[in-house]
Amino acid sequence: MTHSLKNFPRHVAIIMDGNGRWAQQRKLPRIEGHRAGAESVRQIVRACGELGIDYLTLYAFSVENWDRPKAEVTALMRLLEFYLKQEIPELDKNNVRLAAIGRIHELPSSAQRQLEKSIAALQDNTGLTLVLALSYGGRAEIVDAMRAIAGEIKAGRLDAADINENVISKHLYTQAIPDPDLLIRTSGELRVSNFLLWQISYAEIYVTERLWPDFRKPQLLEALEDYSRRHRRFGRVHTMEEA
Repeated sequence: MTHSLKNFPRHVAIIMDGNGRWAQQRKLPRIEGHRAGAESVRQIVRACGELGIDYLTLYAFSVENWDRPKAEVTALMRLLEFYLKQEIPELDKNNVRLAAIGRIHELPSSAQRQLEKSIAALQDNTGLTLVLALSYGGRAEIVDAMRAIAGEIKAGRLDAADINENVISKHLYTQAIPDPDLLIRTSGELRVSNFLLWQISYAEIYVTERLWPDFRKPQLLEALEDYSRRHRRFGRVHTMEEA
């Protein structure tokens, strides 16, 4: 690891906001903002790998994003496929594994196929795990978990009295992924936008005014430095020694 920070997050999650505004400010089509945002993804993935972060989850496409203009959605899906194919050599060189969470079955079939190929190509890597949230919504995830739990109760494999936080966590899309330590949101918006609602219960939140296409390694380091100065209490009070 190359960092010297006192406290360091194992899992960073990012709400990548501001691509459209970035393009608007430059009088460019919105898709150009998404293309510029893809370069930020490349830079931040590389930086997280260099820093020794274990998991990076990126809010790439929400369930609400399907309601955007059809031309923009189509362009985003093409960009996703291009990124997944184009970045395999770079991700592989940097020992990055790939995972995806969300209602993946809602993606176009060609995007699903490319996602499967990319995940398979990188499955033996042991460094950073890059998690793409695609057709993802925090409420949808909880609904899907409840349906799965209800199915197990109906089948007699689970007793309703045994449902606890651990049981619910094991039925979420993120069952094999630790909860985020740090949630970063770009573009200055003060909301979580239906992202990892269960998992961010005790995450530290960092908001920057930077639009996502302008968020690179120096801005990531600022967020990590801010995180390192915080004392995580997980709902407990300070002891005299910690104060």
